[in-house]
Amino acid sequence: MTHPLRLPAFRLLFLGRTVSAVGDAVVPTALALAVLRATGSTAALAVVLACAMLPKLLLLPLGGVVADRFNARRVAIATDLVRCAAQLVVGAELLGGAPALTHLAAAAAVGGVASAFAVPTSSPLVAGTVDAEGRQRANALMGVTGNASRLLGAALAGLLVWTVGPGWAFVLDALSFALSAALLSVIRVRHVPVPRRSLRSDLALGWREVRSRDWFWSSLLAHGVWNGAAAVLLTLGPVIAVQRLGGEGVWVLLQQAGAVGMLAGSLLAARARPRRPVLVANLGLAAYAAPLLLLAVAAPAAAVIAAYCLALSALGFLNPVWETVVQNQFPPQVLARVTSYDWLMSLGAMPIGYALAPVAAAAWGPSAPLAVAGTLVALACAGTAAVPAVRRLGWPVSAPAAPAEPMPAAR
Repeated sequence: MTHPLRLPAFRLLFLGRTVSAVGDAVVPTALALAVLRATGSTAALAVVLACAMLPKLLLLPLGGVVADRFNARRVAIATDLVRCAAQLVVGAELLGGAPALTHLAAAAAVGGVASAFAVPTSSPLVAGTVDAEGRQRANALMGVTGNASRLLGAALAGLLVWTVGPGWAFVLDALSFALSAALLSVIRVRHVPVPRRSLRSDLALGWREVRSRDWFWSSLLAHGVWNGAAAVLLTLGPVIAVQRLGGEGVWVLLQQAGAVGMLAGSLLAARARPRRPVLVANLGLAAYAAPLLLLAVAAPAAAVIAAYCLALSALGFLNPVWETVVQNQFPPQVLARVTSYDWLMSLGAMPIGYALAPVAAAAWGPSAPLAVAGTLVALACAGTAAVPAVRRLGWPVSAPAAPAEPMPAAR
């Protein structure tokens, strides 16, 4: 089997995505510090983050249709250029010294819209540059570089913020998008044209592909619960860490341990090939219950940090394995739409977790929602083992068949 990095198209794709991941990893910390410096308000930061998240969630299905219709490479190039422009605007605002909240929010919204069209291209780009037998290693490489970037991103952001200012972090991200677009423009990605039909028909066909596979939609429900629980932990975890576990340093260590765990899981995914990949990966996700429950009882900081590292290593393992299985199980004509529904169902619960966690904590204390979230994660992720299709699904031995075409509508 040829190593994916020996394939020129994937090598350029990998380089572009690596550079882009480094740029993106710098932005969250820089954005938070920049908005707080400019406004002194956490509510303002919440507004900017919401402006980025809501368009992304609402437009993901449309992004999947566009990527399937018009070639994922072209869509990815266009979205890279749009995000490059948006980050340059934010960088210019910050370098100018008097950033307007409305301008930052508008740029975040533009970036969110572009992200909705960019995310569904990720899986078709890998599937279009690497054959089936090499995709697990290719996806693991993508996971490794993404997780390594997250590990270093906060440190790089801090260095930029405290030396040359947060505006340069956004300029760096803009340049990374420009380089990614340039690299994508010179590679060839296999694309299977889809028949012309209405937007509604395209969306419905993608949804039928999702609904027709029990292993897929049942796993997505579990992944949604996992992400909702993660939102609870990210909202209430800092409070527990600061007030009961030893201070801000504990929370920083916990986040770094999670990044290390994600990186270790991605490295493992490049080597391990379990006979029942979805079953093993979903059972691993159930380990996220441990840090939630340990935080709920204010266990010693070392135990919480170790449990979080282990839980995030399971996520780092799942991501490349899951992407490989999806790429091999779904026809290429619908892969972007399936990917968009995947992200929509997986991330849709996060805003709910962010909203409900502080309300529940105010009513019953932070321990209660953390314990409930931990219990739900364990039940949802381990519960996928009860689905026969999850237990049976192995690695495919042949390419998936094209989806059945709907009968043309009467005119």
